[in-house]
Amino acid sequence: MMDLPPPLCPDDEIFREKVQKKKTWKQEILLSFQIVGVVYGQLSTAPLYVFGTMDAGALASEEVVYELFSFIFWTLTIISLLKYASIVLKADDKGEGGTFALYSLLCRNAKVCLLPSDRSANQIMNCEGRTPSKIRARRVIEKSKICHYLLLFLALFGSCMAIGDAVLTPALSDPSSRRARESDTVSNALRRYVTVPAACVILVGLFMLQNCGTRKIGFMFAPIISAWLLFIGVVGIYDIFHWDVKIIYKISPVYVFKFIRNFNYHRWKLLGSIILCVGGSEAMFADLGHFSKKSIKITFICLIYPILVLCYAGQAAYISRNLGARDFNHFSQSIPRHYCKHVFIILSPLASAVGSQATITASFSIIKQCLALNCFPRVKVIHTSKTIHGQIYIPDVNWLLMILSLTVTISFRDMVKIGYAAGLAIICGMLVTTSLMSLIISLCWEKNLSVSACFLLCFGFVEAVYLSACLLQIHKGAWYLLVLLTMTMTIMLSWHYGTVKKYEFDMQNKVSTEWLVDVSPGLGIARVPGIGFIYTDIVAGIPAFFSHFITNLPAFHQVLIMVSFKSMPVPYVSEGERYLIGRIGPKDYKIYRCIVRYGYCDHIRDTGDFEEHIIRSIGEFISIEERDIESVDAATATNERMIVVGNSSTTHGHNNALVPLDAYEGPAVNNESQISPVPDTEGTSKKKRKKVRFMLPVNSPKIMQPCVRKELLDLIDARESGSAYFLGQSHLVVRDGSNFLKRFLIMVYRFSEKNCREPPVALKIPHAALVEVGMVCTI
Repeated sequence: MMDLPPPLCPDDEIFREKVQKKKTWKQEILLSFQIVGVVYGQLSTAPLYVFGTMDAGALASEEVVYELFSFIFWTLTIISLLKYASIVLKADDKGEGGTFALYSLLCRNAKVCLLPSDRSANQIMNCEGRTPSKIRARRVIEKSKICHYLLLFLALFGSCMAIGDAVLTPALSDPSSRRARESDTVSNALRRYVTVPAACVILVGLFMLQNCGTRKIGFMFAPIISAWLLFIGVVGIYDIFHWDVKIIYKISPVYVFKFIRNFNYHRWKLLGSIILCVGGSEAMFADLGHFSKKSIKITFICLIYPILVLCYAGQAAYISRNLGARDFNHFSQSIPRHYCKHVFIILSPLASAVGSQATITASFSIIKQCLALNCFPRVKVIHTSKTIHGQIYIPDVNWLLMILSLTVTISFRDMVKIGYAAGLAIICGMLVTTSLMSLIISLCWEKNLSVSACFLLCFGFVEAVYLSACLLQIHKGAWYLLVLLTMTMTIMLSWHYGTVKKYEFDMQNKVSTEWLVDVSPGLGIARVPGIGFIYTDIVAGIPAFFSHFITNLPAFHQVLIMVSFKSMPVPYVSEGERYLIGRIGPKDYKIYRCIVRYGYCDHIRDTGDFEEHIIRSIGEFISIEERDIESVDAATATNERMIVVGNSSTTHGHNNALVPLDAYEGPAVNNESQISPVPDTEGTSKKKRKKVRFMLPVNSPKIMQPCVRKELLDLIDARESGSAYFLGQSHLVVRDGSNFLKRFLIMVYRFSEKNCREPPVALKIPHAALVEVGMVCTI
């Protein structure tokens, strides 16, 4: 007999707590190291092009340089340090960040969501507790449809800016380092090799590394950015002491007021270059799902921010003393000669390539959120980490970003023009975050309206000034961002519009449950063995495509399960709240409804054992339906009884209605009706697949009523007989006489639908068991 370990003494418990804390701090340190190579690459490489994109003729005196340095310091302090690191990072949605994370918080707290959702699911998932002082403010927003559309537009607009930044920053970073190297008299041979084709090769290599995952990329890129930060920090300190020690005193806001006092058109345009110094700050929040809040904040405050201040101070000190030199405003000119020049030539192309990683990673997170909320065409999402769910890779988006970035690099060949477009993308994304954050402060944090207004006015005014400066350069390169914005916004709006119209068509053409109960005897419908999974977007009634199917072919399976996927405005849905099970019609019909709820960061549809989860959930529903009737709520308009299955507080621990046997590994077959052990007589060329079988618990006669036991046995028999899967294929057709806008949106939606991936639920279904029923939706 095995000896049990002695109980823990207080000293052992204290030791275990210390070990756990030590492990946590080790994880934070490890994440902080990875963050340097992923999140802060763009901020760290900004010194390559901030002063370099300024018109050298505008830097006419030392005072102007001091004023610009003061502007850079306070911009970095106000936007990056104060706004993002101190305030915005606190507005995470259960560890997720980005524009749609803010939008999801508003959807849950102000009911502004325009996405199709289930009312009962929202009531279960959302907290209804609100303080009386804020009810009036919420009611104004909830009742205004204009506010709903405006907030959705802001969320999509901010997402488009993040995608545009992911296209422009890789194209900006490498040309900036190339121009900095070419501005130096190194050698003609080096200039000959550092050309646009070389930049394209670097970009292709960068995007090809994305499939390695955030963790591996972080470990690969972190040493490069760390070495770069150490290099520019040392160079900054050297330039400060060598050229102008008093440059540190120039951070005084007095120089900002001097700059404003002598404000003119040329100085106004310089603000479009200054805003580049905070490029990548938005990625601190958008990449939050890939890392932790504490590690992002600690790394920025303790490492990134002080090094950047020293670097810009050293660069300003050099420029103020060398106004007559050639290319004096380029970062390479402030590098000391001899060995430091060679280090710069090696580090700058590597750091500049890595610098765009933050925007690429952020675009993956943003598109994943848009995808889950039906605002982006279906693409394949690969989760690269088993422990951190936010670390993802999207191949289709990655290659599209690569093509667009290469197009920018080859077409423009000028970092100044690319910098104008990147600056506009950066400041527009920041303005969207500021607008949504002001609502978060009032509606979610329940602060006084004056606090929300102060946040909006203070940060919004600063960013609006920079926006006006960027708009002056639209004709010089920023127009390309408008082209990207038009493309991405059209795709997102058309996909959202088409999804909503299809859902409304299904809701208008659904048939009641009574139709199936009353009409089926008259049609002579036969019940065939097995389980029929009917995938539909509606959560009440019978979908129109299925009624169309059984009207023309009067037969369906002995067990029917209506499965609906519902995206919730939360990042994750726990296993205990994921499945909402109900019954349709009398018990003899054995028709069930399963609503699968998932967050915008869940990947529930990718699980291979998804069907087994549904079977177990229905078995649990059957076992607790009679015993725990008080937990059953009226969830839909048809009074279908729904239960949240898997919640221990609801089921009282009775979750063993069906016991799975060991997974059986048998030959793959075209039809899933054969799951009994069959020898593979045709060789081993066919793929193996695992199938879970179920049985009742041994003591089931003692704990189950006879009717419950019989229904569970019928479910097991149907499972043994096999499964069929019904999918509705709705084709949108525009009604004659519709306006051009509607026709254009539907045309784009149909094009995107034909070229995107199949619905995830259909990817792992055997073709012989899949039945697709087509319907024409006239809108």
